[in-house]
Amino acid sequence: MPGRLGGVSARGTRPADDAGRADGAPGPAGAGPPDRARVAARAPVLLRPAAPLDRSLGYVVLLALAAFVVPLLGPSLALHGTGEVAAPGAGGIAVLRTVLCAALCVPVGEAYAGWLARRVPGAPVRPPPSRAVPAAAAGFLAALGLACVVAAGNLIPHRLADLDTAGLYRTRDGVLALVEVNAFLLALLWARTRYPVCRLVPPAAVVAAEALRAHPNTESWPLFGSALTAVHLTCAVLWLGGLWQVLRTVRLWRASDGDGTAAGAGSANGAALLAAYARRAAILLAALALTGAMSTVRRMPPATLLDQLVTTAYGRALLAKLVLVTGVCALALTARFRLAAALPRALPRPGSSARLHDQPRTGDPPDARDPLTACAPARAEVAVLGVVVAVSALLTALPVPIRW
Repeated sequence: MPGRLGGVSARGTRPADDAGRADGAPGPAGAGPPDRARVAARAPVLLRPAAPLDRSLGYVVLLALAAFVVPLLGPSLALHGTGEVAAPGAGGIAVLRTVLCAALCVPVGEAYAGWLARRVPGAPVRPPPSRAVPAAAAGFLAALGLACVVAAGNLIPHRLADLDTAGLYRTRDGVLALVEVNAFLLALLWARTRYPVCRLVPPAAVVAAEALRAHPNTESWPLFGSALTAVHLTCAVLWLGGLWQVLRTVRLWRASDGDGTAAGAGSANGAALLAAYARRAAILLAALALTGAMSTVRRMPPATLLDQLVTTAYGRALLAKLVLVTGVCALALTARFRLAAALPRALPRPGSSARLHDQPRTGDPPDARDPLTACAPARAEVAVLGVVVAVSALLTALPVPIRW
């Protein structure tokens, strides 16, 4: 037959034979092409794409190491040559506060990203698996450890006799420590509830307790300082937790492209979600910069700011945090530029009849065809933000500079 050579078509692919099977296996006569899922399932394992589990696990391990190395080694590096003396166990306290802040990001980020996802038209309803239970458990243990330090007179307890648990109710720091412990315990009990308000009440209580703890009554205008800290911490938790959960959601939606949905619909919805987060992240960044600058001026007056940035442990840690935040902003701008270059081609314009999952033009460059290339700098942004959280926790364990 013309166009056939030994049962193989001119295109180099084997057509459906008399048995009705494209792969040569026996089957009913007149049957159509086989299901691609069944063919892929029979393919050799070596030909299937490798799952990115190993790479993701490596990133998690590196991030965990950075989150623990920075608080543990930070006090000695920051205090070197300053003549200041940190409180006993400053490294351990910084580690506990790092875990506590990271545990806050998970439930708040899940609620925030879920709210953004519901605003994407046609997006899947199913969210990624929740991580609120392990986060609440880790936060509870960290808050319990910090409460033990307060019960021991702000010293590292070495035995149970060093703890004065009844004294927690008689001091301001003790009551705030108990509020954090109870809040994380409540978050653990409400982790599976369907009501978002119940899941957000415990993190709000922890944020309020941390803001009040950071500004004792001995300083001037303590409530104003607590309000600045509360806004700063809330914006930071929304930024890190929201971006982490948005990236998880985008990955889940993108994987749904091969599950019988319209071609590219998951990727387009993920790009829309990432763009919605990026627009609101600019507001969070502005609030963080404003509250951070005002808190810095309250700690270190402008006349001595430059000097204390290099001569005090608190100033050195703050300077390191500013450098890291600058890197985070560069990564965020890179992701936003990639989205801005791709979304006009990937998403329909208002009033257009194009569908959300329409394929881009063939002549477009690769970065313009796939808006989800912005996920690469966004993942790096999450990693650097984790280190920023560790440095921020280190700031809470270092001595506050003296106002000259």
